[in-house]
Amino acid sequence: MSTTGANADPLAALGSLPGVAESVESVRKAVDRVYGHRIMRRRSNEITGEAALRGSRGSAALSGADWALEEVRRRTDFSGDDEARVVGAALRLTAEAGELLSIWRQSPLRVLARLHLVAAVAAVPAVSAADNKDTVGRPRLQGEPVSETPAADAAGPPLIGLALPDAAEVEGRLDGLARLVVTGSSAPALVTAAVVHGELLALRPFGSHNGLVARAAERIVLIGSGLDPKSVCPPEVGHAELGRAAYAAALDGYASGTPEGMAAWIAHCGKAVGLGARESTAVCEALQRGAA
Repeated sequence: MSTTGANADPLAALGSLPGVAESVESVRKAVDRVYGHRIMRRRSNEITGEAALRGSRGSAALSGADWALEEVRRRTDFSGDDEARVVGAALRLTAEAGELLSIWRQSPLRVLARLHLVAAVAAVPAVSAADNKDTVGRPRLQGEPVSETPAADAAGPPLIGLALPDAAEVEGRLDGLARLVVTGSSAPALVTAAVVHGELLALRPFGSHNGLVARAAERIVLIGSGLDPKSVCPPEVGHAELGRAAYAAALDGYASGTPEGMAAWIAHCGKAVGLGARESTAVCEALQRGAA
């Protein structure tokens, strides 16, 4: 991801790809419907809390722990097994994301390291965490393997089937991504969020939990950009609803680097945000009826 040359704002060009403007507009309308709901004026904190729960459940599902929402809601202990620890990690990341907004625009790499630390500590047993303390919270070194989560590994073929970039490529592309975030872009928030999400998934910069971290970073961009400042349109809900196969296929398009592939990935992320907004609209309707 070059930030030099004639186009100093490479993300801006992505906004003009075929179909991207339509995706951006569709997301804006979906988000506006949630924020314009009368329940949001009185009970927005409840909507935010419910969106956090549902988004965490969706992210955990993509990482191999596909629990029913009510199971996530009723649990208080997430240390029992691999799936429980993944759900617990997703919940902790969602909570952590809101605390890192002020740091993200100044030091995105610091935020990513913190997200990985939170996910890794929450999602592995204490003994394993102690054994792997030197790999937590930093990009992987050359030759270090990547294993997403025990639950994901047990679920079958890996969700991300792309070739694993070497450590030097990871370092260079992470630095480029960080420069883009710090410099800022005129691109719509959806485009920036999709690129941050896709780049982290393609790179898998950490030895584990890259999916959880990438989806948390997407959420941070959407909140910090002002598109979804109250975090009531959880894209993780939509990514899970669209399914693992569609997620992987869209990511392949991103990794191809072609205009068509990039546009397809941005559109996929737009659909995910729209579905998250639809979920929260339904929650607003339920609250209005007194059913939730």
